[in-house]
Amino acid sequence: MDILPSAHKPRQIFALLALNGNNIVPVHILIEEIWGERPPRSAGTTLQTYILQLRKKLADALGEGAWRGPKDVLVTRNGGYLLNVPPGACDTDDFDRLCRRARSASDAFDAYRLFNQALALWRGPALVDVPVGRTLEREVVRLEETKMKALHERNEVGLRLGLHIELLSELASLSRHNPMNENLHAQCIVAFYRAGRTFDALETYQRLRRTMVEELGLEPSVRLRRLQQAVLTASPELEPPETRMPPARHIRRGASPRSRYS
Repeated sequence: MDILPSAHKPRQIFALLALNGNNIVPVHILIEEIWGERPPRSAGTTLQTYILQLRKKLADALGEGAWRGPKDVLVTRNGGYLLNVPPGACDTDDFDRLCRRARSASDAFDAYRLFNQALALWRGPALVDVPVGRTLEREVVRLEETKMKALHERNEVGLRLGLHIELLSELASLSRHNPMNENLHAQCIVAFYRAGRTFDALETYQRLRRTMVEELGLEPSVRLRRLQQAVLTASPELEPPETRMPPARHIRRGASPRSRYS
């Protein structure tokens, strides 16, 4: 059963409580999220109405005879409200857990697999179907930044493993949708070069440079300019790592140390 309300403001409240699961969200934060800096005089009463609506949804989802009621899930406490949920009830918890496991993995292919599992939890932009106020807007920025960090780390591991062909299509798309992200462009350039597509590697750099000059009046970083020169001179440092057949649970495995470009 879908417990999410269709009305915008209760949906905002639920999203904010869910992203702060098991932590108290003060009433004034909820009011600011919904109405901004100039809430109506009835804001407190209206908020209570929205909480009642959410509890009704929870009661329907829990059903009769549940071992805990809606007030045990959406709790009133210390001038605010708390969504009492078990660990892993929110996708963001699973995402963070998988990323932590990936970063601590001793095997690079395990890290690559775990990052992919974490990223597979994303099915679109953060809170795409929820209207956002000031607080949720900050949450959206934070979530998108954590996703981009995981993408970058997954790509780094993949390039070290010699998976440039597997990553190439996604990197090309990511670099176009993030036209001033130097990290993604650097990874895309390396993947293109290793795939034997030197022209596309250089064009990726030039596209980044044009955008940065036009939008910011800045040249790409020294690291990116050095990468361009490495492509132009066919530097051995850009060569892909040697690969060998991995254990059955993997596709392929890299055995080369990381270069300064990947």
